[in-house]
Amino acid sequence: MGSDNNVFLKSISKMFDDAVKILGVKRGLANQIKSCNSTHTIRFGVKLDSGIKTFTGWRAVHSEHLEPVKGGIRYSPHIKTSEIEAMAALMTFKNAVIDVPFGGSKGGLKIDPKKYSEEELEKITRRFTEELVKRGLISPSLNVPAPDMGTGKREMAWIADEYKRLNPHDINAFACVTGKPANMGGVDGRTEATGRGIFYALSSFFNSVDIKKTKVKGTLKSQRIIVEGLGKVGYYAATALRDHGCKVIGIIEHHHSFYNAKGLDVDLIKKWLTDSGDPKDYPNQKELKTREEVFSKETDIFIPAAREGTVTEENQSNLNAKIVCEGANGPLTSRADEELTKKGVLIIPDLYANAGGVAVSYFEWVRNLSHMRFGRMEKRRKEYENASLISIIENSTGSRVSSKTKDILKQGPTEIDLVRSGLEDMMTEAYENMSEIWNENDYPSLRTTAYIYSIKKLVESYKSIGI
Repeated sequence: MGSDNNVFLKSISKMFDDAVKILGVKRGLANQIKSCNSTHTIRFGVKLDSGIKTFTGWRAVHSEHLEPVKGGIRYSPHIKTSEIEAMAALMTFKNAVIDVPFGGSKGGLKIDPKKYSEEELEKITRRFTEELVKRGLISPSLNVPAPDMGTGKREMAWIADEYKRLNPHDINAFACVTGKPANMGGVDGRTEATGRGIFYALSSFFNSVDIKKTKVKGTLKSQRIIVEGLGKVGYYAATALRDHGCKVIGIIEHHHSFYNAKGLDVDLIKKWLTDSGDPKDYPNQKELKTREEVFSKETDIFIPAAREGTVTEENQSNLNAKIVCEGANGPLTSRADEELTKKGVLIIPDLYANAGGVAVSYFEWVRNLSHMRFGRMEKRRKEYENASLISIIENSTGSRVSSKTKDILKQGPTEIDLVRSGLEDMMTEAYENMSEIWNENDYPSLRTTAYIYSIKKLVESYKSIGI
């Protein structure tokens, strides 16, 4: 289940072309929307203990119809220009689908982070940041990166600090990047956001009329789940679904895969993968399976949350799921998507399903510009309101509410409560809008509908600026 970056770009291009053909967008405007506005290749040297080493990085800007443009920075030894451009394009459509006011961008550094010490990685990241800032490719008002594969809070902290160092008079400096630690303006719930967004995407689908278009029976709680990739996205998606009542029966990892029809202990597997990863140490030996075995097991929902291009024309026939919810960017090639759709498999596409990360990134960016923590102006007021309501209930009923229940009922919303609520609202509203369009027009798939929904918004944006 490997990946070809050129196939990824071609797949997105084909999906876009199919949607544009249905919409009847004029060729000139379609080409403008489709193409990357700019792709910057940056080579820079860093003096390490082993000597001076040259690194190559990229930042692609797909569309500036809205600014700033938004998209992550990934660290990978296999990254290519075509991959960066494909993901930048996907970011544009993703932002439009969930209605956040960003254009699309993506960046990457060709590096295996496991081969460098923390001190070396910091030095490399700061130099990369410096080169990006010089070119206006990091800025609170122009281009706002975020974590991606191989990067996280730590790297975003280095980027934010370096930007602040280079722009000491910019009061909004920390809004130059999202996914930061809390002490630098990050928000609670950002790490889990993409995975939790998958949960909200599936909840929205199961609460819609669209379930009648699938072979799925019952509620979301009754579904069996197989997850490919137990990283930040897959883990939080799996735990959110498990906590809801779903049964996670399969997990596919690069070197190890797991299956148990009665359900897996997701936290145990995550801890084992982090601490050891040696098959001899795994306590439930019967659960260890090959990738191919778990991939072909019957399940209700399959969540590919690893890399792009893991479900292909060649292996899609082995997949035995009723719903595919794309947790990664581009995990299905266009041919695999076509074949599975023909078989009646419902695909919840990446440009909607994994948009939770950019939704919460938007919240963080807004918070950084406002210079105020979410809930600061309303938490105490809400607590007083809730306490007053409890008092009214007690006085009118003559019954007393226990102290423990009082504490639960009267507390105001925390930041993570507000973030999760906002994320759920954005994911639910986006799905309802897509579902309405899908049912009114009988488009061939939810993916086509999502592209049409986003492209319509882009067409209007470009028309409003005279293109």
